[in-house]
Amino acid sequence: MSHTEAAPGSSLSAHRRGQELAEAADGRTADVLVVGLGATGAGAALDAAARGLDVVAVDAHDLAFGTSRWSSKLIHGGLRYLASAQFDVAHESAVERGVLMTRTAPHLVAAQPFVLPLTPLVSRAQASLAWAGLRAGDVLRLAARTPRQVLPAPRRLSATEARHLAPSVRAAGLRGGLLSWDGKVTDDARLVTALARTAAEHGARVLTRVRALELTGTGARIRDELTGEEGEIRARAVINATGVWAGALTDGIRIRPSRGTHLVLRSERLGALPAGLHIPIPGETNRFVLVLPQGDGRVYVGLTDEPVDGPVPDVPEVPETDIGFLLDVLGSALDTPVSRDEVVGAFAGLRPLLDTSAPEGPARAPRTSDISRRHAVLTSPDGATTVVGGKLTTYRRMAQDAVDAAAEARGLRAAPSPTATLPLTGAAAPERLRALPAPRRLVRRYGTEAVAVHALAAQDPTLAEPVLPGHPVTRAELLWAVRHEGALDESDLLDRRTRIGVVAEDRVQALPTARDILGRAAPVHP
Repeated sequence: MSHTEAAPGSSLSAHRRGQELAEAADGRTADVLVVGLGATGAGAALDAAARGLDVVAVDAHDLAFGTSRWSSKLIHGGLRYLASAQFDVAHESAVERGVLMTRTAPHLVAAQPFVLPLTPLVSRAQASLAWAGLRAGDVLRLAARTPRQVLPAPRRLSATEARHLAPSVRAAGLRGGLLSWDGKVTDDARLVTALARTAAEHGARVLTRVRALELTGTGARIRDELTGEEGEIRARAVINATGVWAGALTDGIRIRPSRGTHLVLRSERLGALPAGLHIPIPGETNRFVLVLPQGDGRVYVGLTDEPVDGPVPDVPEVPETDIGFLLDVLGSALDTPVSRDEVVGAFAGLRPLLDTSAPEGPARAPRTSDISRRHAVLTSPDGATTVVGGKLTTYRRMAQDAVDAAAEARGLRAAPSPTATLPLTGAAAPERLRALPAPRRLVRRYGTEAVAVHALAAQDPTLAEPVLPGHPVTRAELLWAVRHEGALDESDLLDRRTRIGVVAEDRVQALPTARDILGRAAPVHP
């Protein structure tokens, strides 16, 4: 592979999409059809393809269009689930975190420090409970066999140390802090892109802008959203991985969506943030507002857990009540509260929680924060497999379970899943990643392919220019996204391959550059 090439077979492009859509709809029968290309769907496509099955995977929009791009970007170790006695979910989360950090995606997932400031609003009893929880989380790390050098131990901080790591926290009455570590993905949408490209490298046909109009156990009626043409994709097994939209394609699936909202602030508003923050929510023993530095001039503050009723929108709106709630909790710990006009963006994702409660009406339904994050794999009477619930951290196990169930239901002969040890596109051992001749920021986003992205800019100095002032993304990254990551339009580039679009004014400023790159990107045959 040359310095300006992607991993062989992994490139997604408009040209490859056109070819493979024609093949998928020409009457042949694939082994597996996956509908939905979020983390779970892309993971299922990879899992099935890596077992040697013939796979077609479709999405009505783009890679990571739905819930998978709206997460906190955290790869959780399961601490929260210990508090609610969901020990199996906690252990599974810790194991899957270790898989991502040490084997499959060490270029994308790294340790993130957090400080829980012990302000006057945190009682000594609450602090003791939180410390016990952090110690229990370290036991989970040990049980999952994640090395200490990957995730350091929690420890207590003096007030001076806490202020050093969290300088924006109010000094008055600060008793110290609790330092802990968890996994953080550079970008959840980039994780999905890596999954989809790795699936393509193993032979899967990954098709965006292809909507499943009807789903059965033997295939789907589909529509090409670019041309309007309809057709059919046949398959021996079908996996519905559409998350909060699963019930629209498979009867009998009841989803209780929960909205998780994040605010976007400019980094300079909170100053240097060597660590993220855990800020306890008043009246809650195991819920926090998180302050998450992103390394791109922005900070995310989240998140809420509110039930959503009615039709599921393509892109959820953020209500002012969520913004006010997050600002209030954030202000409880800061020297200077953040005002509403300092919020430069906001986004919300919908968690696809499986509703297993009796249909007693919303007045007696449990809070969405109390619904289990355990995933479920269900087989409909016609043989289609649906996977719902879960969370970003456990996508790989969800995908494995879905492929296992689909293969069993439809009598497919499939090898055991290899994905617990299968590196994603760009992955490499830490020492190799450190030695790459490319900027560290690119390595954290592209892994070994950072060299190729950097080479584009070296060959054409105009590609080294930032897409907009003050933001690190370069024109070369947009060109790479079109040529190798399946980006088809401006939204793909600005809202998913990069995160420029989460700030509306930045998006408007970057649109001309995105259009220019789309116009100049020569088609590259996979």
